[in-house]
Amino acid sequence: MTFAQRGLTRRQFGAGLVSLATLAATTARSEPALPVIDTHAHVFHRGLKLAPGRRYAPDYDAPLALYLEQLDRNGMTNGVLVQPSFLGSDNSYLVECLKQTSGRLRGIAVVGPSVSADELRALDRAGVVGLRLNLVGQPLPDLAAVEWKGLLGNVKAMGWQVEIQRNASDLAVLAPQLLDHGVTVVLDHYTLPDPRLGIADPGFQSVLKLGTTKNVWVKISAPYRNGPAGEDFAKAAYPLLREAYGVDHLLWGSDWPHTQFEASQSYDKNRQFLDTLIADARERAQVLASPRSLFRF
Repeated sequence: MTFAQRGLTRRQFGAGLVSLATLAATTARSEPALPVIDTHAHVFHRGLKLAPGRRYAPDYDAPLALYLEQLDRNGMTNGVLVQPSFLGSDNSYLVECLKQTSGRLRGIAVVGPSVSADELRALDRAGVVGLRLNLVGQPLPDLAAVEWKGLLGNVKAMGWQVEIQRNASDLAVLAPQLLDHGVTVVLDHYTLPDPRLGIADPGFQSVLKLGTTKNVWVKISAPYRNGPAGEDFAKAAYPLLREAYGVDHLLWGSDWPHTQFEASQSYDKNRQFLDTLIADARERAQVLASPRSLFRF
């Protein structure tokens, strides 16, 4: 069909194309690209003071510059640095790294229950948005103790999260206790059910019920920490977590540099596994962007 048959001159047709192009450009400007966030990584070097009683200490460096390279190479806009357990409550290197990145990164710190409110506020100003309880191999804390009540009260007042690494059966008990204190809870690494039971673990089934609270998030990170068949477990667990929590309460993390699993893991491998785990690109983008408000990006 000719321009004349459509009742259009060439000038009118051209003007129409320009208008469509302008509309498309305006729409693109009004819909900024979603952030792409890695919610779990560690940075350290061998010159740092190690915590007494540590279960493990790496014999290599994982500096900030190398982590930023991983983010850039994999198209990640933002990242979250989690204080490694072997550095204990000395968060000075974590804070130093946060200050160097002008808001691109956020931090999750480790503190003792007797930490002062002033110390917490200083961490908050540096870009820390939560505290970590890595309780693997540790006695469970008495969250009803006075010092824990004080700490969790400060956490709630600052709008921080409490990130827990522990097996699913204990999380099913601990998470409700934390929720009773009014704090936001993040559960690490698919909640770490018994690798022999996987999704059939009663603890994992109990943790699924926490999705109704809308104040618990789960990290779909480090499937290899769930036993030799960790990727198969992750593929079975993800639909259940999505149904229980919703896509907007699931968080992806690289777990870089994959401490104790360095020989078999890499950043690229874990990012690529996410494409396999969540084949739908729109859903995957939503998971990668969902940490935006939780981590104050």
